[in-house]
Amino acid sequence: MATDIDVAALDPAATAAAGFASRYGTAPAGLWAAPGRVNLIGEHTDYNDGFVLPFALPQRVVVAAGPARAGWQVSSDTQPDPVSFGDAEVARPGVLGGWAAYVAGVVWALRDAGLPVPPARLAIASDVPVGAGVSSSAALESAVLTALIGLGGLDLPVERRPGIAQRAENAYVGAPTGIMDQAASIRCRAGHALFLDCRTQQVQHIPFDVAAHGLAVLVVDSNAPHRHVDGEYGARRSSCEAAARLLGVPALRDITPDGLDEALHRCADAVMRRRVRHIVTENQRVLDTVARLSGGRIREIGPLLTASHASMRDDFEITVPEVDVAVEAALTAGAYGARMTGGGFGGCVLALVDAARAEETAAAVEAAYGARGFPAPTAWVAAPGPGATRL
Repeated sequence: MATDIDVAALDPAATAAAGFASRYGTAPAGLWAAPGRVNLIGEHTDYNDGFVLPFALPQRVVVAAGPARAGWQVSSDTQPDPVSFGDAEVARPGVLGGWAAYVAGVVWALRDAGLPVPPARLAIASDVPVGAGVSSSAALESAVLTALIGLGGLDLPVERRPGIAQRAENAYVGAPTGIMDQAASIRCRAGHALFLDCRTQQVQHIPFDVAAHGLAVLVVDSNAPHRHVDGEYGARRSSCEAAARLLGVPALRDITPDGLDEALHRCADAVMRRRVRHIVTENQRVLDTVARLSGGRIREIGPLLTASHASMRDDFEITVPEVDVAVEAALTAGAYGARMTGGGFGGCVLALVDAARAEETAAAVEAAYGARGFPAPTAWVAAPGPGATRL
């Protein structure tokens, strides 16, 4: 098992710069980057106007950018064919598909906000794992957004930027994501987790220097294929919205733990009850985690992480056997807590462990996978990094 993810040896900044020079025959005007993210706790709460607590990964998408005479030209180190598009494609969501839609969507969302997006040539490189639930798509959107803002000298305050990137994904790409991923990719700080109120979009930077406490966050990519993730994600969101309407509240965030029993009594459908219970209890777990981290009690968040996983497994029903096995193996190996992170149906698990036992815990997960005939997972230690920036 790799414990500094296999792609860590790659340098996306150097790759993006070299790709730009090779493709366009000149040096870029600049390099801009945005990271992937891991959500420490607070799953599926974002589109319920709730609370989340992500932190930025060291893995990032880098965009090398330079001016163009007209339109936008984009190449990527992971895609064989470059893409060019102009005003006609930008004006019509759904015309472009695949990875290029995320780039065009950012142009569309900026222009829809009244900003004069400059024509540009872009070369993209990334070491953010794709399909692992660490938000490679939001990292791409956030890096392109940051590059176009920098290249064009656009006046867009940082607090507005996540909403622009989210709009690109929701309205142009057509994915019904919440605001968390883009907020984390753009607004995180090194050594901190980002406490985000998804209703007000107010943020607090919560100290999360695990190394100073002799701890580490081990991230395990289950390498499980996502199963029906698009339809299931939409179904969860629809169920939560239906429950909020039934309960007469703007969003499930407005149901407190004290009012949970009454809310569950009013939901006749058993599935809806489970969904409501997850959101209400998960929001409280985020608040409890923030309180413990703010008091420097990092080890004490472990049971909250594990309880979050149980809720995702039993009430929100978004885990798969591979992530359940990874969580159990990490806990058996001595992790303080462990949970799936991300939208579910595959993806990553995180475990809070003693730094000296990270390798041992990773090996225990790999052994558990081998015993069940699962493909080998990939693991690495994640330190909270910075959000989007010019390099």
